[in-house]
Amino acid sequence: MSRELAPLLLLLLSIHSALAMRICSFNVRSFGESKQEDKNAMDVIVKVIKRCDIILVMEIKDSNNRICPILMEKLNSVKSLFSRNSRRGITYNYVISSRLGRNTYKEQYAFLYKEKLVSVKRSYHYHDYQDGDADVFSREPFVVWFQSPHTAVKDFVIIPLHTTPETSVKEIDELVEVYTDVKHRWKAENFIFMGDFNAGCSYVPKKAWKNIRLRTDPRFVWLIGDQEDTTVKKSTNCAYDRIVLRGQEIVSSVVPKSNSVFDFQKAYKLTEEEALDVSDHFPVEFKLQSSRAFTNSKKSVTLRKKTKSKRS
Repeated sequence: MSRELAPLLLLLLSIHSALAMRICSFNVRSFGESKQEDKNAMDVIVKVIKRCDIILVMEIKDSNNRICPILMEKLNSVKSLFSRNSRRGITYNYVISSRLGRNTYKEQYAFLYKEKLVSVKRSYHYHDYQDGDADVFSREPFVVWFQSPHTAVKDFVIIPLHTTPETSVKEIDELVEVYTDVKHRWKAENFIFMGDFNAGCSYVPKKAWKNIRLRTDPRFVWLIGDQEDTTVKKSTNCAYDRIVLRGQEIVSSVVPKSNSVFDFQKAYKLTEEEALDVSDHFPVEFKLQSSRAFTNSKKSVTLRKKTKSKRS
């Protein structure tokens, strides 16, 4: 690499990272009325959400449907919109599932997203009633098709899942059926599967992976590896929370090394007890390249080729 090109490429890399879209998944344990009234916990939850352009929030247990409106008030307040740490004019919106679950225990999935960057194209609740294979999911996926003019990949479907630990193997495997169902309904090519899969430790032992099609089919690309620890407790080390991609375009649009676990305890200098008041899970995340950065990357490659040809 020539000395003249090095600063340009470093600048392009920094722009690439700044413009990329961060997509997150967060199981906020027992996110209901008591947590909503815990100011310290809510402050941390809002900080975590602000880091993300799209975030899946799970385990919402709120029969009064107040959690998301309260989060919108905090995220879209005048103080929040014009703080030093946020881009001016960025407002959040959300889309939320029905209350899902068997018997009286119910949870909801919600996606919170920045309106200027992304919009919802379509959504539906997966109907878990296949012949001979009914009611596999404890909480059926709430499938959302997003679109964005700002990312290298212009649209993508997110399929969330919060499994019941004891049936994790079957539920994760069944996501392949959800993928097939979405493909039948929509002309979508790019897929993100994410959530609290309980995909580790005793719930999914090593010998069980061979029975999970989402894992054995190489076209599904796992971004959070088995060695990661997505749990807050120091006494546990389990990769419960996962992100999986399908589609050549979206896989090639991932910002290198952006797939990670966000340790909010360390980031916000919390004790373990304070962190557990927020959740017993850390969020998982990755970034999609922006369309501008993707174009700039192509230009930089072209520029390097031209430079080489002039010198040859």
